[in-house]
Amino acid sequence: MKLYRNLVLVALILTFGVVSLGAYVRLSDAGLGCPDWPGCYGKITPLHAADAINAELAERPEGPVSHAKAWKEMVHRYFAGTLGLLVLAISVLAWRWRRETAGGLGLATGLLGLIVFQALLGMWTVTLLLKPLVVSGHLLGGMATLSLLLWLWLRERGHSSHAYFARVDHLRGAVVVGLVLVAAQIALGGWVSTNYAALACTDFPMCQGTWVPAMDFEHSFTLRRELGETAAGDLLPLTALTAIHWVHRVMALIVTLYLGWLAFRLLRTPGYVCFGLVVGGLLVLQVGLGISNVLFSLPLALAVAHNAGAALLLASMVWLNHRVHRR
Repeated sequence: MKLYRNLVLVALILTFGVVSLGAYVRLSDAGLGCPDWPGCYGKITPLHAADAINAELAERPEGPVSHAKAWKEMVHRYFAGTLGLLVLAISVLAWRWRRETAGGLGLATGLLGLIVFQALLGMWTVTLLLKPLVVSGHLLGGMATLSLLLWLWLRERGHSSHAYFARVDHLRGAVVVGLVLVAAQIALGGWVSTNYAALACTDFPMCQGTWVPAMDFEHSFTLRRELGETAAGDLLPLTALTAIHWVHRVMALIVTLYLGWLAFRLLRTPGYVCFGLVVGGLLVLQVGLGISNVLFSLPLALAVAHNAGAALLLASMVWLNHRVHRR
């Protein structure tokens, strides 16, 4: 069982890296660095595909393909593929040691199914040319994988002491709401990123010099459409991008107020002070990164850090929910 727990922990750490690396690929416009899947122009590495990449560069020098972007995309695929093999091994071990695991086979089996679906989303991300719904789904799938692996690891590691894990029933509903709000905000943030709406508002706290700018909600949250287009195939207007960005900001305010209140409650609850400090600290970090991305025009390092911070905040809420709801 030690091997099983260690594999889950390694997969959990690797998932955080894959999520962060995926954000780096997306934000550096390398999502189509290799326009096929799972290889790069049918080759196992961009080095083997150098002739095809050079031919594409000669034809379209300003296109989405370059040697650097191809390597970024393929490194992400290598890490994701390794994660898939780890999850497969976890699932096999869970079945083999099903009488010794803490919670049965459902979670490990579900993780394997999720990984397979994630691989399909990764393929469709490329073949469907970065369709926002598919790219956003791929992001959420990565966050879901991180959350489920964390829950599995927490379940299998057991409890160190009865006192430390004492129940706090009055926090149950509050921490569930906190988790739902964080997940919803991550989904909105993914929609901002996949629609390239992060700089639709370049000032803060106002947007385009006003509190409520002109916005087009009709086209902003239409799910079935191409990147940069409306469902009818017209160019997506700036007002639609503004609406996406503005809703994300409003939701950020709601999440900040709620998690700030929750962190305060945790700080006043015996045994939960560390959780209060972690949630409060990550919240402050995320708000600061979000504002900085606007004020400094979305520098790559800050944008990737904002994605990684979202994953850590989600993980903290998953851990908190496990702590409060454990049996």
